[in-house]
Amino acid sequence: MSIFGAYLRGVLRIRLLLLLAVVSAQCFAAAVYTYKVVATYPHSTSSYTEGFFYLNGLFYESTGLEGHSEVLAITPATGKPVQQISLAPNYFGEGIVDWGPNILGWTWQTHAGFVYDRFSFRVVGQFKYDGEGWGMTRTDSEIITSDGSSTLRFRNPRTFQETHHIVVKDGTRAVDQLNELEMVRGEIYANIWHSDRIARISPKDGRILGWIDLSGLLPDDQRVNSESVLNGIAYDAKGDRLFVTGKQWPKVFEIKVLPKSN
Repeated sequence: MSIFGAYLRGVLRIRLLLLLAVVSAQCFAAAVYTYKVVATYPHSTSSYTEGFFYLNGLFYESTGLEGHSEVLAITPATGKPVQQISLAPNYFGEGIVDWGPNILGWTWQTHAGFVYDRFSFRVVGQFKYDGEGWGMTRTDSEIITSDGSSTLRFRNPRTFQETHHIVVKDGTRAVDQLNELEMVRGEIYANIWHSDRIARISPKDGRILGWIDLSGLLPDDQRVNSESVLNGIAYDAKGDRLFVTGKQWPKVFEIKVLPKSN
């Protein structure tokens, strides 16, 4: 074989390997699902939703923006709070999660977290952490948090110290802007900031198991502004019901996830 022939064969081999790598990455990308709206519930358009979960017949919600941040317990049928507490004006509220008789909530860039008594909403403790606070959910033994990157951190609920972390990937591509979180049937569901998709994530290795495409759920003309994005996932484990909402959205949607037709 001539030198030119060997060179050409090498070039073709490299191109074939690159093509196989691209095809492989595409083949292993997660499947995309769609949705059906089952019911709707009222939601305050003044609530800049950052944290959201469902427990014992109530929505628990934390809202952001300095001077407007609150933690609320809300009756789903009316959208009205039955309990609420305001954060100090210098705090931008972020994710919340229930832990025993308490609620843990943290803030965006002030490294301050608070422990609330779930029944009185009285502050019963505080904690500190490094980095930014975004979303928060839990397993039976650990708190899981996001910070806007592609990394989810697992934390000791008593000390809030990181025990381990996972990097979220769709195939070989890291997925960042992970925001509000919820545990649903053993998977971590995550909003992607400024996206109409929810990622379904394996808590073991960070692999994205599927995407839920919620495009069209709330028309653009019903959004307050460009920051009125999808953010807020709540799951009723007893009733197997999934709820989603967004920042300053007028509704909470109960949805059913469906396979996406070809």
